[in-house]
Order: sequence, then C-alpha cells, then structure tokens
Amino acid sequence: MNRRLLVILLCALVVSGAASYLVYRLAGNRMNSGSQAPTTRIIVASRNLDIGVLLQNADVKMGDWVGPLPNGTAVKREAVVGRGVISALYEGEPVRENRLAAVGSGGGLAATIPHGMRACAVKVNEVVGVAGFVIPGMRVDVLITGNPPGSVTNAGPKVKTLLQNIQVLSAGTNFQKDNEGKPVQVQVVNLLVTPEQAEVLSLASNETHIQLILRNPLDTQVAKTSGTMMSNLFADSGAPVPVKSDRPRSVAPKRIPPPAPPAEKFVAPRIYLIEVLNGPKRTETKFGEPEEKK
Repeated sequence: MNRRLLVILLCALVVSGAASYLVYRLAGNRMNSGSQAPTTRIIVASRNLDIGVLLQNADVKMGDWVGPLPNGTAVKREAVVGRGVISALYEGEPVRENRLAAVGSGGGLAATIPHGMRACAVKVNEVVGVAGFVIPGMRVDVLITGNPPGSVTNAGPKVKTLLQNIQVLSAGTNFQKDNEGKPVQVQVVNLLVTPEQAEVLSLASNETHIQLILRNPLDTQVAKTSGTMMSNLFADSGAPVPVKSDRPRSVAPKRIPPPAPPAEKFVAPRIYLIEVLNGPKRTETKFGEPEEKK
C-alpha cells in the first residue's frame, strides 16, 4: 500500500474520532442543562434540635434544595430565629413552619401546647406513674379512688375512670420521647387536656387518689365503665353487688291497701221454751228468736 495513502487514512480516522467526541460532549451538556431542576437556597438545621429548643443563629444554616420546595419551608434566617421547636429537627433537614412554635410564643414546654389546650400537672410516684413508663407522647387513662359523698358508709371506697385517652405532654422536666423505652422515675406528669378536663383533674387530684393507666396509643376507643366499689370485691361471683349511683333516685310512693272490714261476731240465737197445760196433758214447745230481731 502507498505510504502516503496510509498517512491520509490515519489522519482522517483521528479527526473523525475527535469530532465524534466533541459532538457527544456538546449534546450531553445540552441534555443535562435542559433536565436540571432549579436550585433554591433554604434554611436547614445545622445540628439535631430537640423539642423545646429556642432557635439561635448557630442552630440553622443556608442549604441548597433542588426541585420544588415543600410547603412552609423557610428561606430567610430571621423568619425562624427566636422561635421554639415543637417537633424534633435533624441535621440538614429543612426548617418548616409546622415544626416551629408561633412567633412570640418562645420555647420550652409552653410552646408545645396546642391552641385551646392546657397542660395540667399531676403528682405521681413510681406506682401511679406506671413504674416510670409514662413518658412524653404516651396515652393514659386517669382513675380516681375515694369515698363518694352521700354514699353508704359500709360499702367502702369506689374507683372510677375519670378521663380516657389523655396524652402525656411531659414527664418531670423531660418532654422528649424516649426512643429506647427506658423507664424514668418522675414526680410530676403533665397531661394535655381541655380547660374543662383541667378543672375536673385539679379537683380530683386534691380530693381523691389518682392512678394513671397506660394504654396503646392506637387504641382511641372510649370504654364505658360504671366503676366498682369495695363491697363488689368481696361479693360472691354468682351474685354481684350492684353499684349504687351517687344521684338520688325518685322513689314511687307505696300504695297502702284499705283496711279489711272487721269480721262479724257470731251470736247464737235465743231459744224460748213455752209450756202448755191442757187439762191433765202437759206439752212443751220451743221457739227461736225472730229474724227481724237479729
């Protein structure tokens, strides 16, 4: 083969390969630039933030978010600094409005209380607090034990379910959920209740003995119970003693039957004996008392 022709073919091969590579790079750049989503600068957590933390400048930083923003995502630092965290944030997670307390409400336990609700403190011990397993986020029932006013003295104390499916807001000074489920001994438990329930719970804590009963958070059904009394515990299983209600019952007046008429006394009729003399003949005749005279 001619050496000159071989050089020409080799040069043509190199030029075509370089041209193909340039076309590939240009087409790839255009495709990538066309499919790339817009990037937005947002506010993200610079470290793990627990519930109740009051956000400071060092707790947040700017980050890039590719694609459409989630609803309520903060994009300005001044919009989140000074607000309390009501739901735990993790490092690098976008800071959203629904994870923060309202502006001016501060941090701590008060910031976690929803509008219209109250945090009512209940003094407990290791028994009342279900051996330390009453931790934030759990659901409990509140039982009370005492002597109802106006009840029968010999019936003994009565236990009754006062409130059901109540959320534990905090246990002692801790209002974080325990991921490991370890029991923590506390002296005070804050329950999330309505204002009406807070009044009932406050009166019950002063006048009766309170017991917290742990329940499954997924079980939201309200059980209907009538309570039980001390006398029921010692009654025969075949004949339970009914629980007397504290409300006075309306008793229907008893009908008194009319008095029975007095029994008539039996009076024996009188017998009259008449002796008749007819000459030498003598006869006797008996007559009873007339009916009209009776």
